[in-house]
Amino acid sequence: LGVSGPQVSEGWHGVRFAKPLARTREYVDIVRLAVARKPVAYDGAHYTLPLPDGPGKALRLGFHPPREHIPVYLAAVGPKNLELAGEIADGWLAVFYAPEFAAEQLASVRAGRVKAGKDLAGFDVVPSVPVVVGDDVAACAELVRWYAALYVGGMGSRQQNFYNQLATRMGYGDAAREVQDLYLDKRQRDAAAAVPLEFIDRTSLLGPTERIAERMREYAEAGVTTLSVTLFAADRDSGVRTLRAAAEALEMSGVGE
Repeated sequence: LGVSGPQVSEGWHGVRFAKPLARTREYVDIVRLAVARKPVAYDGAHYTLPLPDGPGKALRLGFHPPREHIPVYLAAVGPKNLELAGEIADGWLAVFYAPEFAAEQLASVRAGRVKAGKDLAGFDVVPSVPVVVGDDVAACAELVRWYAALYVGGMGSRQQNFYNQLATRMGYGDAAREVQDLYLDKRQRDAAAAVPLEFIDRTSLLGPTERIAERMREYAEAGVTTLSVTLFAADRDSGVRTLRAAAEALEMSGVGE
């Protein structure tokens, strides 16, 4: 689950982007009621189920889930949302996760766990990481540039882009502003070219298999418990080759043994 951003929330879903943390907390409560097969009745500040003075009734899920506990993951970016994930969720779906920056993000998650009387044990840290296999790291990064530029530059407004703010917290403030200015001025090609190679490399798995294996070790040491790889490949066959190379790198890394 994730709150997305103001443009998507209000433009696509028709929901005002106000008090996203409080709304997320209530939403997770309601989802957990549903998957536990309890009557879904809720009286919150943002959600009231069923609606009062109408025909609605507190319904219950009509089938049995395959297990008693269905884990809830939050797709969180900002510090307060990370803290909320640590407090109320079973895991965190991360984006642009860099081992070199992870300690600051995990500190926010840990603060939320402390609120809930827990530690990080059992909490699943799941970054989505682009992977491109090849001899030339810079050439591999070229396939990821458009993705990075879209999020850092175009996924939001000048006033509120959570991915742009993340890049700034990671130390790429000047580049993040340039990428955003170019992207919002409809100069997407220039925006992609302006994404620093270092930023792409730190948040991706790029290069030969041996290098990817070393980076996998760094991700594991930086708190990652489940690595979700995103294949940046031109077609199915190259995607299969990339996935096989990633599996080989994982075995080579020794992570999880």
